[in-house]
Amino acid sequence: MSIMPMIKPCQQVPLLDLFAQYQTITPEIDQAISSVLRGSDFILGQGVSLFEQEFAAYCQAGFAVGVDSGTSALELVLRGLRVGPGDEVITVANSYIASALAISHTGATPVLVDGDAKTHTISIPAIENAISPRTRAIIPVHLYGQAADMDPILEIARKYGLFVVEDACQAHGATYKERRVGSIGNAAAFSFYPGKNLGAYGDAGAVVTNDEGLARTLQQLRNYGQTEKYKHQIKGYNRRLDTLQAAVLRVKLAHLDTWNAARRRHAAFYKACLDGAEVGVPHEASYGSSVWHLFVIQTARRDELKTHLAQRGITAGMHYPVPIHLQPAYADLGYKRGDFPVAEKCAQQCLSLPMYAELSDSIIQYVADQVREFHCERQSRSHSV
Repeated sequence: MSIMPMIKPCQQVPLLDLFAQYQTITPEIDQAISSVLRGSDFILGQGVSLFEQEFAAYCQAGFAVGVDSGTSALELVLRGLRVGPGDEVITVANSYIASALAISHTGATPVLVDGDAKTHTISIPAIENAISPRTRAIIPVHLYGQAADMDPILEIARKYGLFVVEDACQAHGATYKERRVGSIGNAAAFSFYPGKNLGAYGDAGAVVTNDEGLARTLQQLRNYGQTEKYKHQIKGYNRRLDTLQAAVLRVKLAHLDTWNAARRRHAAFYKACLDGAEVGVPHEASYGSSVWHLFVIQTARRDELKTHLAQRGITAGMHYPVPIHLQPAYADLGYKRGDFPVAEKCAQQCLSLPMYAELSDSIIQYVADQVREFHCERQSRSHSV
């Protein structure tokens, strides 16, 4: 039995480096947090309202409502649209499970469809095939930072009288035909989980919409159903955005376009470095501009490549190794292996390479070189057999 030699990494490359980001904005962040601590206005303070105004304007929308997570944002907007038991909501199988959980938590049933083979966002033909008399809404996921193809989705929604809720949890600042995601459907949900392009220092989220009535309903739903203290108009929840998180997000929002531009440069350089390599590089659709929340390659030897990179100090990720329809939690939906081939291929072959604004060209080159080295070693071993 042969033993693989231990390889001393040339350098350590994390999948994401949040401390590197903090170092670039330390004085601003520390001042913002200190200001909240001094004011002791921790729950739905003025900073929340200011962030909501600024984020709505950034998304080219009328209103934003801060909540405690992206999952809550999806669930509450569905509840605000009166989606519930007996209803069906269509979404894509190759997404994080929260896209389906939010539907389930309202009492509605997730109806899953496959992704597009090129973009991995929701397959447009599959949507119409999944519509039934019980369908109330479509949740397209702007996956990995790239917008789904929204115009045909909106056309289908108009044809059948459906709501469109954008799952923009990975796409802060992404555009679709010169429009920011979040301003296109009836509403959009954003996550500010720390690893997102716009991330808080804990869980946080927001709903963005142009519907003032929906925004007011969401403001009640997130805060026990009250419009003023102890006057509860509806049965609400405790899903509020903390003022501390809003303060952090206000600082970061001012830097988001700069960070997204850096991610776009990194993605372009990755593609150049991987040109001709035996991996599938991500496809960016011509209708929009991705913000590259993730840089996801495809390879039939994904697990082996991940190990190879780890031995060289490079952390790669898998988003998502089990598609929603094959999760034990959703066995009750009755889907089986083979139902969604694009989602299943993604689960088996997709690998996320390090991606964050503070990456350097030398690190990207190093990562790409190790990807190439893996495939060269595989070829060399196969020829020697």
